[in-house]
Amino acid sequence: MSQHQKVTIPGPAGGLQGLYHAGEEEKPAVVICHPHPQFGGTMRNKVVYWMGRAFEEKGCSVLRFNYRGVDESEGQWDEGRGEADDARAVLEWMHQMHPYDPLWLAGFSFGCYAGLQAARTDSRVSHMFAVAPAVNLWPFAFMRGETRPITVISGTEDEIVPFTRVRSSVKEKPHIHFHAIEGAGHFFPNHMEQMASALLKDVFGSQ
Repeated sequence: MSQHQKVTIPGPAGGLQGLYHAGEEEKPAVVICHPHPQFGGTMRNKVVYWMGRAFEEKGCSVLRFNYRGVDESEGQWDEGRGEADDARAVLEWMHQMHPYDPLWLAGFSFGCYAGLQAARTDSRVSHMFAVAPAVNLWPFAFMRGETRPITVISGTEDEIVPFTRVRSSVKEKPHIHFHAIEGAGHFFPNHMEQMASALLKDVFGSQ
């Protein structure tokens, strides 16, 4: 695999710091959104790293980035609104880099809230991935009426986002592929490989 390239992406509140991996032609281009920045979330979060690596190993182009105000990204925390706008800007950048490749978006925890808002309003996104979506902490009503395929992953022992809340939120939604990781906590400390495998299963088959 090629090394990661440091990039600065034009965002609505200034430059956004990113790590970009160029994959194979015609393979999906994937944007990955990190967890809550006010609780230590960055693009270097371990779960986000593993998500990115899983896609990279399948030949995908992958972009991880920091929201406004995180590390070298300009701007300041905006209660999720501006962070969704950041994700929109990053999707645009990734599309410009890969105009003929499928465009995917993946998020972890709060990253699902910010990222899915961006994907919801971008018809170019053909598949979404939500790992431990924080459905008990943020309103996801904006996803009503969505029919594009979504892969949702939740640990049965998640100590931050109750598994039952996630399972209930995806019930009877045929476009959502739900994967329960038995015994896994919110950060998948002992189940990272299972999480990564579930992430790829719907789009690349069994690992």
